[in-house]
Amino acid sequence: MNPHFPAGAAPVKLYRNPKSGHCHRVELMMSLLGVPCEPVDLDMACGAHKAPAYLEISPFGQVPAIDDNGTTLSDSNAILVYLVRKYPDGRGWLPEAPDAAAEVQRWLSVAAGEIASGPASARLVTVFGAPVDHEVAKAKAHRLFGVMEPQLRRRDFLAGSGVTIADIAGYSYIAHAPEGGVSLAAYPAIRAWLARIEALPGFVGMVNSPIPEGT
Repeated sequence: MNPHFPAGAAPVKLYRNPKSGHCHRVELMMSLLGVPCEPVDLDMACGAHKAPAYLEISPFGQVPAIDDNGTTLSDSNAILVYLVRKYPDGRGWLPEAPDAAAEVQRWLSVAAGEIASGPASARLVTVFGAPVDHEVAKAKAHRLFGVMEPQLRRRDFLAGSGVTIADIAGYSYIAHAPEGGVSLAAYPAIRAWLARIEALPGFVGMVNSPIPEGT
């Protein structure tokens, strides 16, 4: 339990799809921080994410969203910022120094850009049957990994020597890239980075999907 979590307060509700990497990054952050979590799985196939009550919490009808004892918020990266500012544990998840904070923000932008259009989109095809160009998404993923690999040979984490929310935002879809047909075999530094995150106290994994043969 995080000492900054109010005694007697209800767990933070996490509205999610358990196979969503966006949702997993929030669940992982909460676990690493020791913030009690109450998962609320939405039946998105039946339109639960478009119900009026849910749109009050997440106006774009997307997951994840949280309800922290009356404070509601959507967008996974925004939620990461909120959690580490409200429930700090002294690790330095979001640095104060301008240059370090900017480096974290750069990787949050990558999570919303290159990661979303690369490994996340490739996985959408194989796990959810999304009408996305699979070959284009896989090519984008490999271009991204080609940039990340040499950087992670020089430092342990995306934004420097210490773990930050940049790593949590990047982890889920990259760790599960093989589910989208994107092999990590050629990227030992990326695989070592994933292992460092998985070794953090409080780490929790995401639901696995069948990995296509040949990856």
